[in-house]
Amino acid sequence: MRKFICVLALAAVTGCDYTTPLVERSKQEIDPALVGLWQRPEGTKNQADSLLVLPLTRHEYLVSFPAGSPKSMFARATHCDVAGLRLMQLEWLGTGEAQLPEDNRVFQFVTYDLDNGHIAIRLLNPKRVNRNAGTAAALAQAITSNKNQADLFHQEMVFKRTPGK
Repeated sequence: MRKFICVLALAAVTGCDYTTPLVERSKQEIDPALVGLWQRPEGTKNQADSLLVLPLTRHEYLVSFPAGSPKSMFARATHCDVAGLRLMQLEWLGTGEAQLPEDNRVFQFVTYDLDNGHIAIRLLNPKRVNRNAGTAAALAQAITSNKNQADLFHQEMVFKRTPGK
């Protein structure tokens, strides 16, 4: 979960990285613990403030980042495990201003940790895992080959769950 949010935050800043999904359909059901509004802690510089994760189907989430902004980006997110890594696949759909992706690079992958009302997210590093992997198998192999590299993921971003109303 934690990594999922980092990926989301970096997606908003850097754009999307991959043209190929790892999975077409997830077999894992959503984790209700991920659903909700998440805020960056006070004093965090140069980062978007909020992330909204909603259930879309039994197997998919709808993600808005930064939530509540006209420039919010929207993604469909699904679980996808590769090489023993718990990943979330994000497929960016467009923005609150009806801007659609201009190229086929609509996928990003994050890892996350959920702990005590906090989520830490880290985005897969396209400098370590080739952005041009043409198939899901090639992308999975690239992740597997690099899974022990310290720079497989970008630096984490941490969010705190907002209290429910």
